[in-house]
Amino acid sequence: MATYIVGRLFSLLFVLFAVSVIAFLLMHSVPGGPFAPDEKGRLPEATRQAQLVKYGLDKPIYVQYVRYVSHAVRGDFGVPFQSPTETVIGLIARTWPVTIKIGVPTIIISYTLGTLLGAIAAIRQNSWVDYLVSFAATLGLVVPNFVIALWLLLFFSVYLRWLEPGGWGEPQHYIMPVIAYSLAPMGLVARYTRSSLLEVLRADHVRTARAKGLSEARVMSWHVGRNALIPFVTILLPEIPNILTGSIFIEATFRIPGLGRFFVTSTQSRDYPMILALVLLIAALWGVVYILTDLLYTVLDPRIRLGGGVTR
Repeated sequence: MATYIVGRLFSLLFVLFAVSVIAFLLMHSVPGGPFAPDEKGRLPEATRQAQLVKYGLDKPIYVQYVRYVSHAVRGDFGVPFQSPTETVIGLIARTWPVTIKIGVPTIIISYTLGTLLGAIAAIRQNSWVDYLVSFAATLGLVVPNFVIALWLLLFFSVYLRWLEPGGWGEPQHYIMPVIAYSLAPMGLVARYTRSSLLEVLRADHVRTARAKGLSEARVMSWHVGRNALIPFVTILLPEIPNILTGSIFIEATFRIPGLGRFFVTSTQSRDYPMILALVLLIAALWGVVYILTDLLYTVLDPRIRLGGGVTR
């Protein structure tokens, strides 16, 4: 197992290198730049040239990349153009905890309720409960979260006047963002839980367990639950990095000073150091989650061997 993990970590380093190259080239291939003259031409040419020299943007692109990588491997990801008084790491350390405070409750609520509703729908297949859960799950997936956020604002802030339309720092500020952010992953979890359970419930080993006289609780918890978790883990664990790195629309709608909101401002202002650091952060989270997914396979099904194959 240790050899496998070390190998996957080295593969992750190669992936991060490839992502950094692609992101770096894409950023610099877009016309304009962080210090390009605006529409009104307010940026003096002397000031623009001074800024380019200050941040090394006057050098050839390969020189800029080598310089960036040589600093990044030492933990120095540069200074954000939009906030030159702090480092990129400092800005991420300041804004990411805000996003995590929204993401963690979202994961807990959406995965818990989604699993419960999906299991109920599978057990009560073709009943009104199944149809209601399937309809609600589909609705949560097809309606964009920013539309749900606007509905919540109209209902709770405009009509009822129970909650403030924005802000951060108080417990009530979590309610609407978490609800708006939870519905889509909750619907996804419910749908995959239902389909996974239905597939396992029709399997021969479940019929055999029932024929042996095992209790329904034993059949559901041991023979059905463990096997249904494998496709569940495959599909749904990769959703966690998306949730933990923030929703652009949710944070913008509720004026939350999180990582997603800064990603938008970084893109708009062509903040190269910030954009590249956020892209690498998301790629690293995805890589770690996929490694954890492979490890969970061996826990859920001991027949699965790391590196491929199934033991007999």
